[in-house]
Amino acid sequence: MPAPLISPAPPLTAVHLVTLGCARNEVDSEELAARLEDGGFRLVDDPEDADAVMVNTCGFVEAAKKDSVDTLLQAADLKAAGRPQAVVAVGCLAERYGSELAESLPEADAVLGFDDYADVAGRLSHILAGGRHETHVPRDRRTLLPLAPAQRRAAARTTAIPGVPTQTSPVTPLPDGLAPASGPRAYRRRLNGSPYAPLKIASGCDRRCAFCAIPAFRGAYVSRTPAEVVSEARWLVEQGVREVMLVSENTSSYGKDLGDIRLLESLLVDLGAVDGLERVRVSYLQPAEMRPGLVEVMTSLPHVAPYFDLSFQHAAPGVLRRMRRFGDPESFLGLIESIRAANPLAGIRSNVIAGFPGETEADVEVLSEFLVAARLDAVGVFGYSDEDGTEAVGLGGHLDEDEIEARRAAMADLADELVTQRAEDRVGEHVRVLVEEVAGQGDASETVGRAAHQGPEVDGSVSLGVGHAGVVGTFVDAVVTGSDGADLRAVA
Repeated sequence: MPAPLISPAPPLTAVHLVTLGCARNEVDSEELAARLEDGGFRLVDDPEDADAVMVNTCGFVEAAKKDSVDTLLQAADLKAAGRPQAVVAVGCLAERYGSELAESLPEADAVLGFDDYADVAGRLSHILAGGRHETHVPRDRRTLLPLAPAQRRAAARTTAIPGVPTQTSPVTPLPDGLAPASGPRAYRRRLNGSPYAPLKIASGCDRRCAFCAIPAFRGAYVSRTPAEVVSEARWLVEQGVREVMLVSENTSSYGKDLGDIRLLESLLVDLGAVDGLERVRVSYLQPAEMRPGLVEVMTSLPHVAPYFDLSFQHAAPGVLRRMRRFGDPESFLGLIESIRAANPLAGIRSNVIAGFPGETEADVEVLSEFLVAARLDAVGVFGYSDEDGTEAVGLGGHLDEDEIEARRAAMADLADELVTQRAEDRVGEHVRVLVEEVAGQGDASETVGRAAHQGPEVDGSVSLGVGHAGVVGTFVDAVVTGSDGADLRAVA
């Protein structure tokens, strides 16, 4: 009797996932990827091979919002040409504007908010089947959790917060390659083979900076427990990661809702016990929240990169007060001096805003003098732009766009010059380089990585030269021999 014919299983529905914005968005994309895969989808690298394109948008500043909309429109053009079948917006821009974005961008088939993440596979299946998604009306997500930080943890278990465990998170083992479920926690599927990975330790922000809309759409500050963070770090090491960067909207506030504002210090110690994790990097630190104990831990533990991502934003006291921030050149330079006294080779980076409402020529000079004195390793310079719903929109003293751009360009030129000088000062230093890329083969190969003072993607790199046979994911001890802007040249 002939064997019965068995029809091959139909291919899984394909999704192409695009990630825009910061490292926190990268973690959110890996959560979405895991939920989609667990829900029966497969991920593809080429949008023309996809049944759906999902764009994880950024909603931080005007340029980022434009980039997000342009990416959605590019995907819609592919759809009009016959592939894919659906274009879906997720992420910060989608959460922030919700129904308003859906109405103004009919080219997108759906706009999903954070509350949709837990069942993103079901939502996408419904959309691909021709169903209509009811887009959320934006709301201030700070109102979803108690005002008192100590009361938030229990409430957070039933509130949708990307990257923070809820009661709907998995509690059973997941398919191979997905983050293990050792209790309620977020899904995660790595989307690349990099030896570096961001690791989210908290979500949301309690600060009220006049220029920033992030707290309204990301919500109040919620920390993950140290056990959750350490467990995910172990899983990342199993996936080939050798360096993690701890990320959140405000990392220096970690633990305040768990009853211990110094919990970051003990978490850094705990991460040292993770076998195979060779470097831990900390990002998004508030200068006003820095404390001597944190500086000591970050400059003394061998597995912690002496790397300080300090959010100065400006240096003129009057501008900082209008921004609803704290500080002045003296206190900022004192903090920098304390860091370099503990570790002279520490890397320090920051961002500043040019053209904030009410900024005078004298304020610009104060900021310029501060940057000259600070000798930072990397400086991001942004021109001020009004953000919907922020206090700064209603402030007097707005500058015209041309003046803002002129100040931004001048400050950026100064920053580039200062960063170049700082890199030149590192010639002769011994650095430990994490190899991230090896291009070419044999004598024509070039090995590129990052030293401890260089954050991923934005702070420059180290080239070990042509002919060095590096291996991605290994560390190489080297001596700096030259520089090109923020980038260094070194020999093993």
